[in-house]
Amino acid sequence: MSKIIIINGPNLNLLGVREKGIYGDQDFQSYFEALRKQYAGVTLSYFQSNHEGAIIDKIHEVGFSADGIVLNAGAYTHTSLAIADAIAAVTAPVIEVHISNVYAREPFRHHSYLAKNCKGVICGIGLDGYRLAVESFLYSTQTS
Repeated sequence: MSKIIIINGPNLNLLGVREKGIYGDQDFQSYFEALRKQYAGVTLSYFQSNHEGAIIDKIHEVGFSADGIVLNAGAYTHTSLAIADAIAAVTAPVIEVHISNVYAREPFRHHSYLAKNCKGVICGIGLDGYRLAVESFLYSTQTS
């Protein structure tokens, strides 16, 4: 059984109520519960924090036992060398996910410090990006 964790960073706890034109009107907990039902045969867990150190601690905690980490680091994507280093330090593959198309937004969002240490990046397709990341890990597990 695959073990995949979704880690969300700052302000993603406000999905469904914040900037609906960018992030949509669905809260993440409802989306996550639907995802768990869709992938009942997968150990799928979720962690969210607005604090950089807590995200790093979680990556360290799960990064040697998980089959995959789906990471939406929010604005830390564009600022955190420490999270990039945490990704590089662990053995679990990481897929960076963004709900919005960061390349269609402010120029400072066009650069990710994390991407070079990730297996891949998915952005701009809403919450469905999380599902595609999970699928990617499941497909990789079946073909390896």
